[in-house]
Amino acid sequence: MKILVTGGAGFIGSHIVDAYVGLGHDVVVVDNLSSGQRKNVNENAVFHEVDIEDEQEVERVIKTHRPDVLNHHAAQKSVLQSVKNPVHDAKVNVVGILNVIRLSLAYGVRKFIYASSGGALAGDADIAPTPESYHPKLLSPYAITKYMGERYLHVLAGESGMSYTILRYANVYGPRQDRDSEGGVISIFINNLLAGKVSKIYTYPGMPDGMFRDYVYVEDICRANVAALKPDATGTFNIGSGREVSTAELYTLVQRVCNRYSDPVFAEPRPGDVRRSLLDLSLSKSVLGWQPTVALAEGIEQTCQFYNSLSAEGRGSL
Repeated sequence: MKILVTGGAGFIGSHIVDAYVGLGHDVVVVDNLSSGQRKNVNENAVFHEVDIEDEQEVERVIKTHRPDVLNHHAAQKSVLQSVKNPVHDAKVNVVGILNVIRLSLAYGVRKFIYASSGGALAGDADIAPTPESYHPKLLSPYAITKYMGERYLHVLAGESGMSYTILRYANVYGPRQDRDSEGGVISIFINNLLAGKVSKIYTYPGMPDGMFRDYVYVEDICRANVAALKPDATGTFNIGSGREVSTAELYTLVQRVCNRYSDPVFAEPRPGDVRRSLLDLSLSKSVLGWQPTVALAEGIEQTCQFYNSLSAEGRGSL
């Protein structure tokens, strides 16, 4: 099967490319390298440095390779940046996906897989764990644009008959995560501990241990993207751990697993921060046949080992 992965040089996308290549699929990667890294791209994948906002270049790649499946992971992924610059967020997350959907339809892509955000869309829900049917509150421009991507895909793909799967991720963590991204709290905590820097825990009034999140290891995300290749894997599915953890509890666990200790400081929440998100995984288990397999402590240990190895090799500053 030929699969095109947008954002395939990024943290999550590059792991998915590895998984697809490992299964023998013919994989093409599109990435503008704004946050992804060329070294992340599997050597057996074809790489194109292309921005999804560039309609002509995206068309050239899709027309040349004629993929069976398009897996869309290219995105503006920062909630904070979406608040600071909502126009840029909309250009990438709305105009970008419209370019990719339209060209997928034009060139006969049979299946479209879209990486959406369960954490942003289920944030501060009245129901927890939150099912896919819950109408999201949309507390940030990022949440708005990710949800718009879902709706565009539902309408445009639905009218054409193109099969699609929407995967709503909880907070994803693991090796290769951007250590400077506010969304990658586990990688930030690990690298702060390795470098002897102080970590921040953001708290709302009445929530002294910080906010509550659902953390899922990137290996489990890859398995969900493999399950999404099945012809009957159509619809919208939450992909998480099914467990909520406070930021303070998470920090304590990271310290213990990495055997590094430092007192954190507490700060006020950032714009767009949700108080709580926890995903209901019932549908993904029953329809996709998927469920998380990597425990939080195990995933943190593997992530810590990865960043320890980078530190030992002297590859970049911490």
